[in-house]
Amino acid sequence: MDFTLLKKDGQSKARAGELKTDHGTIQTPIFMPVGTVASVKGVHQRELVNDINPDIILGNTYHLYLRPKTGILEQAGGLHKFMGWDRNILTDSGGYQVYSLSNNRKIKEEGVKFKSHIDGSLHTFTPENVMEIQRTIGADIIMAFDECTPYPCDYNYAKRSMHLTHRWLDRCIAHLDRLPYKYGYSQSFFPIVQGSTFKDLRKQSAEYTASVGAEGNAIGGLSVGEPAEEMYEMAELVCDILPEDKPRYLMGVGTPINILENIALGVDMFDCVMPTRNARNGMLFTAHGTINIKNKKWEADFSPIDEMGITFVDTEYSKAYLRHLFAANEYLGKQIATIHNLGFYLWLVRTARERILAGDFQEWKTKMVQQMDKRL
Repeated sequence: MDFTLLKKDGQSKARAGELKTDHGTIQTPIFMPVGTVASVKGVHQRELVNDINPDIILGNTYHLYLRPKTGILEQAGGLHKFMGWDRNILTDSGGYQVYSLSNNRKIKEEGVKFKSHIDGSLHTFTPENVMEIQRTIGADIIMAFDECTPYPCDYNYAKRSMHLTHRWLDRCIAHLDRLPYKYGYSQSFFPIVQGSTFKDLRKQSAEYTASVGAEGNAIGGLSVGEPAEEMYEMAELVCDILPEDKPRYLMGVGTPINILENIALGVDMFDCVMPTRNARNGMLFTAHGTINIKNKKWEADFSPIDEMGITFVDTEYSKAYLRHLFAANEYLGKQIATIHNLGFYLWLVRTARERILAGDFQEWKTKMVQQMDKRL
C-alpha cells in the first residue's frame, strides 16, 4: 500500500491524500459504506459502483466468520469475488462486535470467548486466529484485534484494557508475519489506538501504536456514547501523535457534522452505519439539514427528494412519494433513502477533499456545519 499526502489545509489540520492498493486508488478523506455481511444493506453492487461510487467499503470479520463462514469465502476466492466487488475492502477485526456482546462474552489474556448471536454456539477469537480469518476473507486493509472499552469507563479498567490491546497487537503482528497472502494480492494492516476518553492513556496508546510502524493507523473506542466534544478532543490528541505520512482511520464515526469536524482534526478515513441505518428509519441527511420523511408535512410535497441531485433517486422521486412508501412499509422506500444517504456522505467527503485542495476548506466546513445542524 502506498499513501501520498497531497495537501494540508492552511487553517486546520485537514489533509487530502491518495492511498493505493492492489484493488485501486482511494482518495482521502473517504467515507466507507458498511457492508457488514458482504452486503451494503438494500443496495446492489451496480448501484454502489454507478451511483454512490465509493473507492472502498467495509466488511465485518465477526459476522462473516459466522455467516457464510470462512470456508465458503475461501472456496469463492475471497470476499471480493464472493460479493462481486472489485474495488477496495477493509475488514474490522470483530473487537467492536465482541464489545457489543457484553452479556455473552468473556475476555481473557488469550482472547475472547463468545456466544454467537445467531444460534448461541461458543467461539473463541484470539489475535492469531483473527489474523487468519482476515487473511481468508481477503480484504485489502485488515485491522488488529483489540478490546473496545465502553463509555463511561473506569480509568483503571481503561488502562488494563489498553495494555491488553497493545499485547494483542504484538501477537497480531508476530502471527501475521508467518501468514502468506491467499489470493495473489497484498493486505495492509492497521493497529488501533484505545484509551477511552483519558488523555494520558490516549497519548500512551497513540505513541505505542505509532511505534510499530504499520502502513496505517486507526482510532477506536470513540463514538460509543461520549459527548462529541470529548470525541474531538481525543481524535485531535491522537492525530497529533500518529505519523503524518500514514493514513488515519477513525472507526465508527459518525454524523455528517462529526465527519467534517474530524477531517479538520486530521482524520482521513471513516465508516459508520448511520447513513444506512437511519435511512431505513426514514431519516435523510442533506446539505441543509436532516429530514424525517415520515412526518406528515411531506405528505403532499411533490418536490424532489433533494434538489442537489447527487444520486438518481434524488430527482426521480418526490418527498411525497417517499413518505408514502414508508407509510405503506414498502421496502423500496428504505432502498431509496439508503442510496440518497450514502450518496450524500460520499459527496460530503469528496467536496471536503476538493476544498482542501482548493485551500478554502475551513470556511466551507464552518458554513456546512451550520447548515446541516437543523431539522427540516
